[in-house]
Amino acid sequence: MMRLRTFATVIVMLVSTATFASAAQRWGMTEGTPELMSAGPIVFGPDGVLFVGDTKAATLFAIGTNDIRGDASVAKLNITDMEGKFAATLGVDAKAVTINDMAVNPLSGNAYFSVSAAGKPAIVRVSTDGKIGRFALDNVPFSKLAIPDAPEDKVQKRGSREFNLRDDSITDLLYRDATLMVSGASNAESTAAIREYAFPFVKTDLGTSVVIYHASHGRVEENAVPRVVVPFTVGGEPSLLAGFVCTPLVQFPISGFEPGKQVRGKTLAELGNHNKPLDMIVYEKDGQSWLLIANSARGVMKVSTKDIEKQQGLKDKVAGAAGLPYDTITDLQGVEQLDRLNETSVLIAVKTDAGTHDLRTIDLP
Repeated sequence: MMRLRTFATVIVMLVSTATFASAAQRWGMTEGTPELMSAGPIVFGPDGVLFVGDTKAATLFAIGTNDIRGDASVAKLNITDMEGKFAATLGVDAKAVTINDMAVNPLSGNAYFSVSAAGKPAIVRVSTDGKIGRFALDNVPFSKLAIPDAPEDKVQKRGSREFNLRDDSITDLLYRDATLMVSGASNAESTAAIREYAFPFVKTDLGTSVVIYHASHGRVEENAVPRVVVPFTVGGEPSLLAGFVCTPLVQFPISGFEPGKQVRGKTLAELGNHNKPLDMIVYEKDGQSWLLIANSARGVMKVSTKDIEKQQGLKDKVAGAAGLPYDTITDLQGVEQLDRLNETSVLIAVKTDAGTHDLRTIDLP
């Protein structure tokens, strides 16, 4: 009996390995070690492929995780002091850990985190059973694509402020219809950009420069970089909804994106100044679609998309909020990352009074 079980296990492992290999080949990946300079925005694509934005190198990586089995519908993750636990896993001091982004694998319910550990990039996985481990990047299927119009890696000055626009080369990622969509800054005169790359990676087109009307500033802006993006269909038209600093919410029809060109979006809402959107998801509840937005200074907003197609777009300067209505969820304080866990739950990373982050599963509000 033991021999039969062992034989069956071997067969399952061989089938799994063959399936993984064929999936990797299907998505144009070869085995090796991706040399990340940084680990920034992340998102999942097909067959457990994890996309990682390396902002320092201005390069996109597609990494096969072989994490294709599980049941996200029953997943529930709750962890205190993620920095401390990640540090123990990565062999560094907790103060040397910075959590950059979070993505839930919809096939398994496992959560992945892009991390800086003592200045070096790492990927950490939190499994549905609560186990924490480094996702090893040695000898994994991967492919990569360098962004051709990324900003120069150079510290610049604007008044008394110093900044490096390369840090914004990749601000958010989303995957839809065999395409990886990337928001960020470019080296064009109008620096704000949305890029589209077919997957498997084939070619490196220039980004589309995006222009917005910033209602709280009362002006058109060409250099406001989109911080968070989600796909959304407006009146039957596939679109991106993009959140910007200070805090316009803007619609861009996907059909309008064209490499090297410029497109102006429709400002659907102004959600308040002195604020930066940190993360955003779309979900369905009570027969309606909602946006859930985590912010740096204005808490977590639940934005109604009812009658979104009837919005004419803000065209005049406003004081305070205008456009799509929203509620601030006062029970959610310190939320910096969020992602859909399943049909009824959202995973949130919450900054505590101690300065560390807890991972919590909550019902979709």
